[in-house]
Amino acid sequence: MSTSSTKNKIVKTGHSNLQRPPAEILYAAQLAQLQAQDMDIKPPGWALSMKAARSFILGDPSLNIPAKIVASASSIERMLVTLATGRGLMLVGEPGTAKSLLSELLACALSGISTLTIQGGAAITEDRIKYGWNYALLINEGPSPRALVPAPLFLGMQQGKIVRFEEITRAPLEVQDCLLGMLSDRVMAIPELSDEHGMLYAREGFNIIATANTRDRGVNEMSAALKRRFDFETVFPILDFERELQLVADSAARLLERSGIPKTIPPQVLELLVSTFRDLRGVTDGKSVPGEAMDRLNAVMSTAEAVNVAHAVGVRAWFLEQREGNPADVVDCIAGTVVKDNADDHAKLRRYFEQRVAKRTEAHWRAFYEARHRLP
Repeated sequence: MSTSSTKNKIVKTGHSNLQRPPAEILYAAQLAQLQAQDMDIKPPGWALSMKAARSFILGDPSLNIPAKIVASASSIERMLVTLATGRGLMLVGEPGTAKSLLSELLACALSGISTLTIQGGAAITEDRIKYGWNYALLINEGPSPRALVPAPLFLGMQQGKIVRFEEITRAPLEVQDCLLGMLSDRVMAIPELSDEHGMLYAREGFNIIATANTRDRGVNEMSAALKRRFDFETVFPILDFERELQLVADSAARLLERSGIPKTIPPQVLELLVSTFRDLRGVTDGKSVPGEAMDRLNAVMSTAEAVNVAHAVGVRAWFLEQREGNPADVVDCIAGTVVKDNADDHAKLRRYFEQRVAKRTEAHWRAFYEARHRLP
């Protein structure tokens, strides 16, 4: 998850009304600064050197570049080395651990573009990731380069860019395995075309970053042949309470600013929210609410979800009553995240209030407990 401060505004070049700008727009000034000062050797096809890419992702105080993700330097360096060797990079971990954000930042740093993205799912087909056809031209002219419609993999190989394959294990096995040739021989066959157009050879800089969350990996488990062509890196949840709290605060403040809300979430409310999420996902540390152990919920209680709830708290409080968020807003906004369609989670949430929240004596925790009747 991003930890950059709200002073990193969206570049005012007509993109300020985008709901979710890609990293190359959001951090355009930082990328330009790093490129201008980057004197280190770059791997073939890369936009930044390995050191500059590391600074972009993990931050560099000497350059006034904040960290954008909570991760160890050694793990980021391993990922960069993997991509420089030409092997694919597979990011695995619990839902909401910022795998997609990390793949976006890596692609942006190395290629200058992060939008060559494939979203895995049951409905995805091979032509959605490789290439399709303009059927009007195909009927009139037959197969030709002009009739070919490139998809992300085609463009990544043609331009020497990083391609992101999100939730790869949600894609059918036959779609996954069409990556084998691109990862091994760096070539894509186009049997409909002849002569030099029948083969597309990857340019320097091309590679694939895939993600898979641990709850969905069994949906369409990758073949052994495809696994051999990736280096796997596990992305772990944030263990340190203070770092997670700061991340949620910074991310929520940025989202509220983008929503046109002049108020931030009070620190006590954010502390309550993050503590609740950590308790409900089974993290035990010095910041946990005292009381008997809680059963872990089936719902995803990730840092990303905590940011979404904090944003919803601010939106609810401001647009309904023009005030700051309070503990009662947290109760209203957390229910949809925790309960969803699982009756057991609903019971566990109510039990959490009675067994854990009720034991806290601070004013904001008391207000949290007294608002429990607002749970659906």
